[in-house]
Amino acid sequence: MPTRNDLTDSLRNIDGRPYPAYKDLRGRYDFDHFTLSIDHVQGDPFAAPSRLSIHIQHEHSGLPADLFSNKSRRTGTETFLANAFAKACRNSTDHLGSGKSGLLNIDAPGQQVLHRTCCQITEHVTIIRFVAGLPASGRRILGRAANDLLTDTIPNVVEASLRHQNLDPDALILSANTNEDADALRAQLDDHKLLAFVANGAILPRASGVDDRPMQDAVPFQSPSSLETSLTLPHAGEVTGMGIPAGVTLIVGGGYHGKSTLLNALERGVYNHRPHDGRELVVSRADATKVRAEDGRSVVGVDLSPFINNLPGGKDTTAFTSENASGSTSQAANIIEAIEAGSTCLLLDEDISATNFLIRDERMQQLIAPEKEPITPFVQRVRSLYDDHGISTILVLGGSGDYFGPADRVLAMDNYLPQDLTEQAKQLAGPSHSFTFSLPHSALQRIPDPDSVNPFKSAAPYRGNQRGGNRGGDRGSRPPRQNIKAHGTRALSFGSEEIDLSLLSQLVDDSQVRAIGCALAYAKEHNLDGQTPLRDALEKVTALIANKGLTALDPHPPGDFAEFRLQELAATLNRLRSLRVL
Repeated sequence: MPTRNDLTDSLRNIDGRPYPAYKDLRGRYDFDHFTLSIDHVQGDPFAAPSRLSIHIQHEHSGLPADLFSNKSRRTGTETFLANAFAKACRNSTDHLGSGKSGLLNIDAPGQQVLHRTCCQITEHVTIIRFVAGLPASGRRILGRAANDLLTDTIPNVVEASLRHQNLDPDALILSANTNEDADALRAQLDDHKLLAFVANGAILPRASGVDDRPMQDAVPFQSPSSLETSLTLPHAGEVTGMGIPAGVTLIVGGGYHGKSTLLNALERGVYNHRPHDGRELVVSRADATKVRAEDGRSVVGVDLSPFINNLPGGKDTTAFTSENASGSTSQAANIIEAIEAGSTCLLLDEDISATNFLIRDERMQQLIAPEKEPITPFVQRVRSLYDDHGISTILVLGGSGDYFGPADRVLAMDNYLPQDLTEQAKQLAGPSHSFTFSLPHSALQRIPDPDSVNPFKSAAPYRGNQRGGNRGGDRGSRPPRQNIKAHGTRALSFGSEEIDLSLLSQLVDDSQVRAIGCALAYAKEHNLDGQTPLRDALEKVTALIANKGLTALDPHPPGDFAEFRLQELAATLNRLRSLRVL
């Protein structure tokens, strides 16, 4: 294997040459205590930076085996090391020329702890994947600056962030322990028939709408005594907090008292959180899904008959398709699709729901005859969803008491603290009416048309080499190329389509979006055969990832991916406007 000195010699040889000469550096280099791999070289200094990786054996890093003894501890440790590497990059990076020259960056984690491809700990080695902007002046190689970056700066970053002796051992252990405790806490929910757990002392409010860190001086959470539950964790020991039982739970209260803040904590509780986040011990069932109105979204072949029937013109709602769904129609579709993806807990907020989907009061029912109203409001389905189908609901309400009757419990938020007002709400509810319905099997067995899922852009005319004499000449067509690009968590470019993801609030990282795009492309190639139901096809992809890791989606070299849930994978496919079902 070439050494650090060989890399230095190569950089001297290409100093001053055109930028594409950097491609000669691709390969692996022995740096004594670690290996530097130059996996992909950018086309010019203004393009996306080059992809590099570090492989360091545990015998050289000194990383204790206890920190990666199981999946939970490994992910917590990987998150810590990725953040340490990111910090060391920020402290070491200088601008060294044109474009992105001198940049060092890694796909650093946020407040949620997600398994990521940027840091991978195996039995014997830690792998760090990052990007570097190889230095240039204009489009000429700055060999000396590149040598400083690759053979001096990067080794210093490795020393500061991956050598155990240079890390804070207590913080590293805390990261592993916290993640293991959160997984252990979530694993106990089903045994105690709980949807979620919120520890006493948790800090639920966030710093701002664009800052996911905990709010300073926020009111610590305290459970009402009627819902107080104690669970035992491997490291935190016995923890006490509010356990929300399965069934129908309302969160009510005045404006600005923390109703939506609690629901937001529960929707993000499907993920673990880093130490000192305030939500480390706030967990929800892994399949809990936020559903809302989503005006204008496309809906393809969804059976809406449990909620919508008797449309004008006799339009069929058992296989409903629309390019521009209304608020109520889109929310009904979101619920059916969430159930199709395996969700057993629905999260709803009145503020972002269609009013005519949630309720229809008595006077409106008297004014508009039932046969003239195609929508069966959710209030008439929420009880049966749980009693007959085992699907629980947590619903934030501020303007209607119609749900008091079907609710199992009513929590009132007062200055960010919950009070159990179930008894008072039941006294106000009046007589309760029972509505039952069935979920048609066909609603959960849609089969995607594989020809409608295409990650490739159409072939484009090839205009020739602009430097050659054939400029502008048509020399045939380029072959189709895969087009998968995340636009933050807002959207995903997939082939010739752009999928709007802006209202999927449980997507928290653009690396999840990239991974989902590649997962859909993998499903298209391997699992969508025109016979396999949507959920079954996508579960095969998530099973592959569980078995072989995220790198199975794109191994040469892997992109920046973060773990995602089946629920968001299915939701993304459902929003692909070219999708058809058989």
